[in-house]
Amino acid sequence: METSPVDVMRLAAQESGRANRLVHRAREARMAGDRMPAAPRAEIGASWDRVLRSGIDPEQTTHSILLELDEVEHRRRSSALGEVMPLLSDGLAGIADASQQIMVVTDVEGRVLWRQGNTGVLRLADTICLAEGAAWSEAITGTNAIGTALASRAPVQVHSAEHFVRSLHGWTCAAAPVRDPRDGRLMGIVDISGPASTFHPTTLALVGSVARLAESEIRTQHLQSIDRLRSVAAPMLCRLGGRALAVDGNGWLAAVTGMPPVDRLPLPKSLQPGRVWLPSLGMCRVEPLPGGWLVQVADGAMDSPPRRVVLDLSLPRSLAVNVVSPVGTWTQRLSPRHAELLYALALHPEGRTASELAEDLFGDPTRTVTVRAEISRLRRHLAEVLAHRPYRFGEGVEVEVVRPEHPGDLLPQSKAPVVVAARSAS
Repeated sequence: METSPVDVMRLAAQESGRANRLVHRAREARMAGDRMPAAPRAEIGASWDRVLRSGIDPEQTTHSILLELDEVEHRRRSSALGEVMPLLSDGLAGIADASQQIMVVTDVEGRVLWRQGNTGVLRLADTICLAEGAAWSEAITGTNAIGTALASRAPVQVHSAEHFVRSLHGWTCAAAPVRDPRDGRLMGIVDISGPASTFHPTTLALVGSVARLAESEIRTQHLQSIDRLRSVAAPMLCRLGGRALAVDGNGWLAAVTGMPPVDRLPLPKSLQPGRVWLPSLGMCRVEPLPGGWLVQVADGAMDSPPRRVVLDLSLPRSLAVNVVSPVGTWTQRLSPRHAELLYALALHPEGRTASELAEDLFGDPTRTVTVRAEISRLRRHLAEVLAHRPYRFGEGVEVEVVRPEHPGDLLPQSKAPVVVAARSAS
């Protein structure tokens, strides 16, 4: 008589040796194409079928080519999960450490972006390549909680011989997907892993609860960002005639005038300032706002572009640029590097080439790649007032620079030649 899938998991908690033998025999039979003496749980059986079809060798190692460190950092910065890592650390990492396990967080490809927990287990994890930058999708590593949760889009616990690759039979893991509450898309996986002896049936419920808590935190942060955008946009919309909306970068509505509200406005993937055709609204004029976009529907004559820019360098810790448009003024905080760039452009209304800006900022005209990258980042928010070929403020844009009270305090930490020369001349 076959053992039911439920009995296998119960035995894993009560009598791990017998449970492991049952699962091991079922796995060996499945590999050989024979009838299994004990049925694996449905999610494990489905995973074994997928992995067998992919041609993975159950005797292979779990080692994969690690991502470069800069690529890992890029993926961390690009992932909304980075915003909730403190919550995940508080909710899981401490528990993992105390229970001789580790917490692992991956992206949607199953690449490990973060891991924390017990120091000894972290060293053991290195031996199976459960390391930052490693690949843990089913297609690479076979049945495992991270990869199987990705494939099934559901929480899953994988214990001992339930892993497809034999070298993982000494491990137990539980993982749950984290979805972006703004659009429902999968963001990554949260996982708890450790030696098989640390198995506990409640681990999956714990991981699932923390994943839902992370989603709730992202939702809260999103609502706060919408509120901040609304506080900037609402006064502008009050002065506008016709139809207009303020939406965040994902199209979620912050404020509206002249038309019924919508929950979300579909936006192109690569939205740029200027005249844009939006299928749901027709021809629109789009302007950047801090944290979003101002969208004006072209019912009549379009507003003229911004004509005045105030570069405020008066306070070294509050560097900002104020853009005055026909409907109001909005402010963009600046990094020191971007403040240096805009200051150099303000000194040269005729424009600067990339090599000239590299000389201004670094004293090295060959560093054009860095300059172009920084200008590209600036133009995400200031494309309406910045032109290129050469780089300059747009034609007709009035530029005012607000300097510190004492000229020697201009960007005091800057070593850019253009700034050092200005301080020396004072």
